[in-house]
Amino acid sequence: MQLKDKVAIVTGGGTGIGEAVVRRYLDEGARVAVVDIKRQAELESVYADAEKDRLHLIQADVTQRESIDAIVSSTVARFGRVDILFNNAAVFDMRPLLDESWEIFERIFAVNVKGMFFLMQRVARQMVEQGGGGKIVNMASQAGRRGEALASHYCASKAAVISYTQSAALALAPHRINVNGIAPGVIDTPMWKEVDALFARYENRPVGEKKRLVGEAVPLGRMGRPGDLTGAAVFLASSEADYITAQTLNVDGGNWMS
Repeated sequence: MQLKDKVAIVTGGGTGIGEAVVRRYLDEGARVAVVDIKRQAELESVYADAEKDRLHLIQADVTQRESIDAIVSSTVARFGRVDILFNNAAVFDMRPLLDESWEIFERIFAVNVKGMFFLMQRVARQMVEQGGGGKIVNMASQAGRRGEALASHYCASKAAVISYTQSAALALAPHRINVNGIAPGVIDTPMWKEVDALFARYENRPVGEKKRLVGEAVPLGRMGRPGDLTGAAVFLASSEADYITAQTLNVDGGNWMS
């Protein structure tokens, strides 16, 4: 058990990658505060089979300042400290650049950048106060490595995640807080139904074709699955990564080489 008795916060933990990481962290011995914008009853349904004494479910919106404080204070009240942050909550949208809107920009950056940064800051303050260091893992994307014509705001938001990860790692190194990122490639989560429908609209494709094509284009021959990210999520949160910071690890089947 690589995370035995550690306390982790996982945002966007109600589905997809976040849920997979929560379950893996629990398997590795951690106590986990699961944060999601879903209603409390929905979260309880998702984790009906989980061990309740090591689980803390928090319904919260990471774009709200009071929610940021509540996430950390509630976790500390329940488990006594915070050792790990898996900063995963994100939203996606896309459209041609000439049709992009203020509203979509504000929504994407509010969740993917503002919420990510200020929760990281708040957790880091808690880690500094309690002492002993900590691990922060921010979810970026291969979309943060280069722009895309139909997803300019999303790509820019994930590039910001990579940059903030580097800056935070340098700022927090004296406190023995490691800050790293993970850049997934194309991952088959429930969100891909929405993504595929948008590509169908803007590229005039049959529904399902884009998903098939991006999977075939991955060097390893398929889209990723949420479980493919959990090994990296555990490694970067564990003592095995004590000498790694300011890095964003590609977990993408070979899509991006660096």
